[in-house]
Amino acid sequence: MKRIAIIALALTSAIVAAAQTTRQFTASRANEYALVYSLPLTAVDITIETEHCHRVPGEFHNYARRHLAINNAITEEATSVNVRSITIATRGIANTSNQWQVQFKSGAAVTMLLTADGRPLTINTDQPAIAATPLLPSAQEAAPTPLQTDAARQAMTQDMVRSSSVSKRAELAAQRIFELRDMRSDLLSGQSDNPPADGQAMQLVLDNLAQQEAALTAMFAGTEQRYTNVRTITFTPDSDEIDHQVIARISPFDGILDADNLAGAPLTLSLEILETGTLPVNEKGEVKRFPNNGVAYVIPGTARISVKYEGRTIAQADVTLAQLGCVFGIDPALFTDKKAPATLQFDPTTGAIVQLAQ
Repeated sequence: MKRIAIIALALTSAIVAAAQTTRQFTASRANEYALVYSLPLTAVDITIETEHCHRVPGEFHNYARRHLAINNAITEEATSVNVRSITIATRGIANTSNQWQVQFKSGAAVTMLLTADGRPLTINTDQPAIAATPLLPSAQEAAPTPLQTDAARQAMTQDMVRSSSVSKRAELAAQRIFELRDMRSDLLSGQSDNPPADGQAMQLVLDNLAQQEAALTAMFAGTEQRYTNVRTITFTPDSDEIDHQVIARISPFDGILDADNLAGAPLTLSLEILETGTLPVNEKGEVKRFPNNGVAYVIPGTARISVKYEGRTIAQADVTLAQLGCVFGIDPALFTDKKAPATLQFDPTTGAIVQLAQ
């Protein structure tokens, strides 16, 4: 089995933007009515989304059960990483070793729309086929904990700040929590001596009391912050099957690592060939002859890609790959017919025909 080339992509959006750049060429006397293009290879993008969780014990975690009846307080600082999602997608890249020149009839103004890297999109139309684009996750930053808010500073009383005893500060913090609860109850029941002027002011006061209570409670229960990271691994398979190729590793501390970094557990990829592209045959079952000076296109094959982590399959998709196919051609005379010149839409990912119309 041949190894696959793996490239980490820092900016997937840049690749998408580049793929959207197109150029239109016209067969004319200047280019001797010949147009040149490259059929594609199909690259596979594996987008990995990891969720990171950082847990920190509160200052008063040893008193959580005594004062607040909290039985599941965080007692040790810890970080964990889980694979949240895997997205499998394909895109085309120019195969410069599979370049073709098509010669059209003299005097015919045939147009060809190409991608920036020279892959064919259309002939005789400026409307390329619409490709389905998967929705990719984006990295999410951690939200501030209750102890990182302005309300946390408001919740600290002078007695709590002055006390040098952890036990005493915990007792004062618990008392303050119950005071905040009583204040909220009085506001909601209308028994407060200084009620807010209107409903909006009431909500602001209630929100502030809740934030203060959350901050003090976090000093007993601890805090938990969650954020996500996203990284895309790209590989271009050949025509061989792949069996449990390590494409990345996941560390419980650092998240997504390179495949050769043994500090993490392996994320593996397998590729099973389902079908290879075959040349068309005539009524007798004989392979058809490639048209003279034909417009080359790809008859692709299909494969099943599976991504595994910790012994289980976490993502699987059947994809169409140019590498598993073969090349055939269309008679270029179809595109120079004076009465009804044909139009053609290519699949930019595989080089296959999407639509041929006349």
